Amino acid sequence: MAAAPLPPMSADAPSPETAPLSEGARIINTFIAPSKTFTDLRRNASWWGPWLLISLISLLFVYSMDRQIGFDQISKNEIAHSSRADQFDKLPADQQARQISFSSSLVRYLSYGIPVMILLYFAVTSLVLWATFKFGAGADVSYKTAYAIVFYAALPGVIGSILGAISLFAGVNPEGFNVNNPVATNPAYFMDPTTNKFLYGMASALDAIVIWTIILLGIGFSCNSKVKRTTAIVMVAAWYLFWKLGLAALAARS
Repeated sequence: MAAAPLPPMSADAPSPETAPLSEGARIINTFIAPSKTFTDLRRNASWWGPWLLISLISLLFVYSMDRQIGFDQISKNEIAHSSRADQFDKLPADQQARQISFSSSLVRYLSYGIPVMILLYFAVTSLVLWATFKFGAGADVSYKTAYAIVFYAALPGVIGSILGAISLFAGVNPEGFNVNNPVATNPAYFMDPTTNKFLYGMASALDAIVIWTIILLGIGFSCNSKVKRTTAIVMVAAWYLFWKLGLAALAARS
């Protein structure tokens, strides 16, 4: 018996490899097949999916800090690790209390306002990287696409926030908690931040989640331009190293 003839294939029908991805598929593929996610940004450079996920998980971590540590204690820890620790200890008790109250209120508002802070911080990061690739490497990539790349590349950060929340609820020493380095994803976590501030700052740069993000950024810009993947990763890493060197140098002088 002859087989029935197959219907003609439309030239415009998308293949499985080029089928549009949903926001959920984009987020999942960022972890398991990042090239698919970043290539799909050519079709639609939306970023609300990762922004929403990062914001929700970040707020969970902030709530964990608030409940398990408290912003007063976080402020005390920050002062103890700063260059003004000795000066603070010499203040009268009432002045110490006022400084702690002001500092904790400021940190609380900024922490719970993290969804807005993310939008602003990523906007600046995107601008720097977009200008670097467009004018430094001749990449034909729009700022809108660069903004979306930064959001998706930042998704590994949710793993750090989840691990941080778990460790907080599992029980940590409130006086030893460091809000700037809450999870053991880099060597600096095991170091005293007051002994050698420059070395501590550079050790914190060797962060597994940040390195993952740098690689994703390189993949993202490579998928949306003619820049080679290795070159793109090196360009992003160079900016990160420059930033960490500057911060570490400033910390060493304080």
